Amino acid sequence: MPLPIINSIASWILKKRIHQIELFMKYPNEVQEELLFSLLKTSENTFIGRQYDFNSIKNYQTFSERVPVSTYEDLEPMIEQTRKGMQNIFWPTSIKWFAKSSGTTNAKSKFIPVSSEALENCHYKASKDLLSLYLNNNEDSQLFVGKSLRLGGSKELYEDNNTFFGDLSAILIDNMPIWAEFSSTPSNRVSLMGDWEVKLMAIVQETIAEDVTSLAGVPSWMLVLLNKVLEETGKNNLLEVWPNAEVYFHGGVSFDPYREQYKKLFPKSDFNYYEIYNASEGFFAIQDLNNSNELLLMLDYGIFYEFIPMDTYGTPEEKAIRLAEVELFKNYAIVITTNSGLWRYLIGDTVRFTSLNPYRIRVSGRTKHYINVFGEELIVENTDQALSKTCLELGCQIVDYTVAPIFMDGKQKGAHEWMIEFSNPPMDITHFTTILDQTLQSLNSDYEAKRYNNMTLNPLVINVARPNLFYDWLKEHDKLGGQHKIPRLSNERTYLEYLKRLQLIEQS
Repeated sequence: MPLPIINSIASWILKKRIHQIELFMKYPNEVQEELLFSLLKTSENTFIGRQYDFNSIKNYQTFSERVPVSTYEDLEPMIEQTRKGMQNIFWPTSIKWFAKSSGTTNAKSKFIPVSSEALENCHYKASKDLLSLYLNNNEDSQLFVGKSLRLGGSKELYEDNNTFFGDLSAILIDNMPIWAEFSSTPSNRVSLMGDWEVKLMAIVQETIAEDVTSLAGVPSWMLVLLNKVLEETGKNNLLEVWPNAEVYFHGGVSFDPYREQYKKLFPKSDFNYYEIYNASEGFFAIQDLNNSNELLLMLDYGIFYEFIPMDTYGTPEEKAIRLAEVELFKNYAIVITTNSGLWRYLIGDTVRFTSLNPYRIRVSGRTKHYINVFGEELIVENTDQALSKTCLELGCQIVDYTVAPIFMDGKQKGAHEWMIEFSNPPMDITHFTTILDQTLQSLNSDYEAKRYNNMTLNPLVINVARPNLFYDWLKEHDKLGGQHKIPRLSNERTYLEYLKRLQLIEQS
């Protein structure tokens, strides 16, 4: 069958979904309430369903009063039981897939359950919806004349007690339907390679001869790949390699630091960028309009949403509310109940609503300070522990510190830049930097992956602060005493740049 005909048929099939999307946009709260009671009914005979007597829950208020908001640490014992082969604990159908992710407070990695229902009715459904929305907005698209270059995680899948774990992207690729594999590049074999460096070259070799019309992946990782494509081909931009490329689907980290670099890679005024918001726990939102910075909250993926206002988060007044109660432009922590058995689960992300009809959001950050510019998900606990262990090993002591990203610039890789004030400095700052970097990698598997062979992140950059630098900053900002402090981690450079200027002024 000629490719233009295939493109027309695929477009027609995908656009049929638009009517269902319009339905939940029109009746969002009714769709969400119906979904909640469907999840409760489905799970009433599980261990957790019997524990909280799901069968007797007849309204949202009873649900919110009876079932507590939970973190990964709360659910970890049950998840570990499931990983060891026990079933029907928090979801009735067998769960054999676990998406491995880092950043928990007591472990290097966490294992998020992924049910067959979540694969089919959430993740794969979202992939089709992304295409549906894009095609609905771009009538002349020739997306299916060529292939989609997908860039997933670089870890293989591992078997443990007859269950499997790995990056979510690896799980999705391993289980993807035939239609998706047919329209994608590179091959599944290459996509699931574990060695990122080998995989990178294999992707380049497999894709440069393809007619790539779309790309999908995390901006920082994709940038490394695309620069390698230019290096290998000797071309000036990616349109010389893939002249029919028309859209880049991105998510995982903020696109803002990379936007201008991508415009140089794809120098075409009508090249499209579409953002998605997904995680190991589920697929949540999709950009539904061209040239927009808002994401449509997807309400029929087997996920029931609640939101905790950040102005009461972590206080005695903390309370989760339903979608129907949210307000515009307020920051909320997201709480989800899913078709993988996560009940009132706090995922750690914060969002604000930019529209209530329909419900559109922007991801505003995390519930705690962190750095995730390159997908490394570095949290304060990681840096606190790494610094403590390094100082203990080398016999030094610190007063305070802060960390910020060095953003990628062209082919220049990113890095983390530290400002550390020592009360007892190390004898050799270069050796200190090496040990600190190695310790961070041992504590955070995502950071370790980004640092592998300096592929995405260069080694740490350490600035040794002059005495009283942090004190002087706090004094200038009228923040002496109490619990005031400079954030240990930040996704931008405001605090670090101010400290560096303050350091230079004193030294001059």
